[in-house]
Parts: sequence; structure tokens; C-alpha cells
Amino acid sequence: MLNINYNPDVLSCLSNLSNDEVFTPPKLVNEILDMLPQDLFQNKETTFLDPVTKSGVFLREIAKRLNEGLKDQIPDQQERINHIFTKQVYGIAITELTSLLARRSTYCSKYANREYSVCTDFENDQGNIKYELTEHTWKNGKCVYCGASESEYSRTDDLETYAYQFIHTDEPQKIFNMKFDVIIGNPPYQLSDGGGTGDSAKPIYQLFIQQAKRLKPKYISMIIPSRWMKGGKGLNAFRDEMMNDTKIKVLFDFENAKECFPGVNLDGGVCYFVWDKTHDSETEFYYKPKEGKVVSSKRYLKSDFSQTVIRDFRQLSILEKIHKFQETKFTEIVSSRKPYGISTDLFNSPLKYGYNTIPLKSFKDSLKIYGVKGNKGGAKRIIGFIDKKLAHNLSDLNKYKLFQSYAYTTTSTIPPKIILGLPGEICTETFLKIGHFETKQEALNCLEYTKTKFYRALLFFNRIQKNLSQSTFNLIPLLNFNKTWTDTELYEKYNLNDEEIKFIEDNIKSIN
Repeated sequence: MLNINYNPDVLSCLSNLSNDEVFTPPKLVNEILDMLPQDLFQNKETTFLDPVTKSGVFLREIAKRLNEGLKDQIPDQQERINHIFTKQVYGIAITELTSLLARRSTYCSKYANREYSVCTDFENDQGNIKYELTEHTWKNGKCVYCGASESEYSRTDDLETYAYQFIHTDEPQKIFNMKFDVIIGNPPYQLSDGGGTGDSAKPIYQLFIQQAKRLKPKYISMIIPSRWMKGGKGLNAFRDEMMNDTKIKVLFDFENAKECFPGVNLDGGVCYFVWDKTHDSETEFYYKPKEGKVVSSKRYLKSDFSQTVIRDFRQLSILEKIHKFQETKFTEIVSSRKPYGISTDLFNSPLKYGYNTIPLKSFKDSLKIYGVKGNKGGAKRIIGFIDKKLAHNLSDLNKYKLFQSYAYTTTSTIPPKIILGLPGEICTETFLKIGHFETKQEALNCLEYTKTKFYRALLFFNRIQKNLSQSTFNLIPLLNFNKTWTDTELYEKYNLNDEEIKFIEDNIKSIN
């Protein structure tokens, strides 16, 4: 070990603050910079802005490329460095701490005008990496700019507000009073809106992209969660905007976020893209599945048969054949969340419903209810009974239905066991309700359909986070359940060829 000369880049070793604010490794930054036209780094007039500076790695790597690209035009190194840092490279830090870190890694000094700064032309401490304490603008308990919850983020001056300057203004162009050719960075991903965490938190990365477009640069490049392609809280309009944007020239999509951010778990993966003001055509789409090699295609993000982005182009031919039948989608018989108005915490917090513990035996005017008890990782399914008056949406109470767990591992193609709900039985928010069905045999035939590889492939194609929603089922055709369906019959019905069948068979595990 003593004979090994190991000098790692300190920015490769930084731990991330959280899954909300993720530091970008230098290797990834350079892969993103490689997608831009390289003559940008040989032009002393090109201007770059990172509006979400954390470690300063984007600014540092841009400066290194400019330093090399401008050697012939500005031979004197000090003059060249001064020009790059005062005229070309700009950043907006997300916190006071990251502003110091960004200046240290970019200027070699946390104060831009001190003796250790590599730039000798700055007259103030901040240089061109700004940080300004910004406040949320509250209205009806929410921030009008980012949607943050006032109860969560209304804080004293000594605490971080997470009111990011770039998106908390109607006039972002006035932050530096100039135009930029390239806006690039890795924005914060989400904030709590008071409704929960994880999948329930409010995404905000889309706000940085939309704000960047308002500045009318030549290029935008950002790395963000891939969740927007399929779902995400409040992302419908943004997804539609991106799918219809023909200026997205290149898009790299990784199913496993750890390939970009080692040690970071982001459900559904991450992607980065180049938006080119002059581009008006198909997108070069590169998709890296969790297992296997990168697959690529050149296509528009929007398709005729889906309101979401089809990430793996090998799925397209299958979906196009199904779309030709113009059938009603399975979504029509899938409930929204909380199908009977009973929260998932019923068995853990029975006092909310007037019980010390949920009765495990029936009583007069009671309903049998399926739920879970225990904490994450240790939760187990349980059956109890509650007063009929506590439940809602009981019009199908005396029908047959299926109860499908709405959460399971993103990469799994085998969902947890689906429950056959008999007349008089309901479920908590833990499950989505499928159906109703007039006869038990129809319900059982539907249950067999959900076990086919064909059905599970279409469900898997549309998943990007562990929690299913009603819309996750909108690629699956709704069939006649007066009969059972097998994979062989389904492949034949939709005219799938050997290659398409093999793709499904290879990617969808068999159910024992």
C-alpha cells in the first residue's frame, strides 16, 4: 500500500447530504460535458451557468476545458484564468455552505478575492459564485414558487430555508444581469409539501428546467430522476411538456441510479439530457437497463399509444401491436388510492378509528378488512373487522374483486400475492382494488390474467417507482373474463413475433 501513489479527486469522495440534494461525481460531469458541442470550450465569448451549485464540480470541469481550449487565443495563463472566471463561468449556490465549497473547488479559495484564489481580478468575496439568502413566499400554507409546506420550512434565520434562489424569482435574468449560452447542473430533487416523504414528497427538479428555459440559452443540460417519464407527484404537465419538446437532442437514461451516483438509491433511476435551441427533430435516446448493455434509438419521446415515455425501445413494437386493437385499458377497473377510505395505518393506529385494537373476529354490522401491521420491512398482512360506518365507496361491497398491493420492489416482475376479495370484504389503502366482478369465476379468470407474463410485462414496462397508481395499468388491455387467458393465447391474439415473445420471456420471471 505504501508504494501505491493514490491521489483521488476529493469531489469524487464527497458523501451526499440526502437523496434530495445529490453531489455529482467528476466522472459523470465530464460525461455530460462531452455531449455538448466541444467548440463551446474554444470560444472566449461562451458563458456557462450552474444555477444549483453544490460542490462546484460543474464549474471546475468547465473551467478546465476552457483553460485548455483558449490557450492559443489567450496565451498568458493568468490572463486566461482571470478571463474564464470573470467573464465565462457563473454559479448560484444552493446554500451558504455549498457556496464556500464551490468557491474552494473552483477558485481554490472559499473567498474569491483572497490571496489563495487563482483568479486575481475579483473585487468581492463571492466572485461569480453567488449565494443570497432567499425566503419562501407563503400563500395558503404553501410556497407559491416551489410548493413547500409552510409548516415544514417556515424557519428562523439561523436555519436553512431551502428556498433556492434560481426558482424563487419571476426575473431570474436579473441575478447576474446577463444571458447565458449554457445552463447546466444537478438540481435538488424534492421538498416535503407536508403530505409525506419519499414517493409522497413534492418533486422540484422540473422547476429548474422550466426556469432555465425562460432564460433562453442555447443549451440546457441537467441530471434528474427518471421518475418524470412515468409518473411522479404533480408531474403530469411537465411530462407532457418534455414529451412534446423536439429540442431535446440527446437523452441518457439509467434504470439503476447507482451507475451515476454510487451509494445513492433513487427509485426508477436517473437521466441526463441536452436541450438544444436549434434542434427540432427526434431525440437520440440511450437506455441502460439494470442488467445488460445500453440500447439506443432515435425517436420522438411522445407516442400515439402512451401518455408516458417508453424508456426501452424494444418495448415499442409490442405496444404498437396492442394499440392497434383500440381496446379499453385495464385502468378502467383499477381503483385510485384508498379505495374504501381506510388509511394504511389502520392496524398500527386503531385509536384513529375508535378502537384500542382492531377486532380480529366479526361482530354485528362489521366488514372483513385486509391490511398490514408493523413497520416498513417488518410489516405483515393481517385480517380484521371494522364497523361498516367507517368505510366509504361501498357500492360494490357485495361483488367479487381483487386486492393488489400498491407497493413492491421496482425491479421485481412478480407482484405480492393478489387477494381474492369476496362479497362483504374490503381493504385498506395498502391495496388497490381491481374490479368488481359479478361472479367468482370472472374474478378468478382476471386473477389468472394478472399472473401471465404478458400482463406483468406491460405492468413492468410502465413502472418507475415502487408505488403503483391507477395510471400504471394504462398499457394493459382489458379483456373479457368469461374465459381464462394464457400467454400462448395472448401472444397469438396480438400477433407477437418470436423476437418479441423472447423479450417478454427473458425479462419476466415465472410465477411458481
